[in-house]
Amino acid sequence: MQRRIKSYVLRAGRVSNRQQQGLDLWLQHYELTVSNEPWSLDKEFGRSADTVVEIGFGMGTSLLSMAKDNPQNNYIGIEVHKAGVGSLAADLHEYQLSNVRIVAHDAVEVLQAQVEDNSLAGVQIFFPDPWHKKRHHKRRLIQPEFIQLVSKKMKQGGFIHCATDWQEYAEHILDVLSAEPMLRNQNLAGGYSPRPDSRPLTKFERRGERLGHGVWDLIFIKNE
Repeated sequence: MQRRIKSYVLRAGRVSNRQQQGLDLWLQHYELTVSNEPWSLDKEFGRSADTVVEIGFGMGTSLLSMAKDNPQNNYIGIEVHKAGVGSLAADLHEYQLSNVRIVAHDAVEVLQAQVEDNSLAGVQIFFPDPWHKKRHHKRRLIQPEFIQLVSKKMKQGGFIHCATDWQEYAEHILDVLSAEPMLRNQNLAGGYSPRPDSRPLTKFERRGERLGHGVWDLIFIKNE
């Protein structure tokens, strides 16, 4: 079997005291375990609600903000880097949020094994690693096979929302999403969408705006 090229490299980054506390004390209350059986989302959250997955949530800033603003929704955050996982776990404990679960595992394997088809209300991928050198483009997360997998997991009418500050990657993402027959562009004119209020501005993005950097949002809907 051909080994899949992963879209990330695990590095031994610094973990702060608060992040380590999140990993040691609080993650157990929010973590979804990975097995060979798909999750029952109603059981995992203790209720029936629309579930949105964020892939690569970084330090969890936007995911935390969305969860606070939309208590009616369930959120699953997928991230492989310990600092971000610990940070979000500590934040969830601090704000006593019950509508977020964390998965510290490879997103492709999670979607393949743990998520039922036609079950997600949405999938968010904000500022994925652009792997800007041409020889590394094969490492980019957003590829046709991955978008086909994501689309299968979404309900009819569900959304995929991507954002990047790397124009060449934005063009690549637009091509990949446009080529997937299960999806249609929310922007009827084609191309990119304005940033919706539902996607919080990050400190990183505000700094980029001040420096004149662009950000491209792409929102596609699963066909009815």
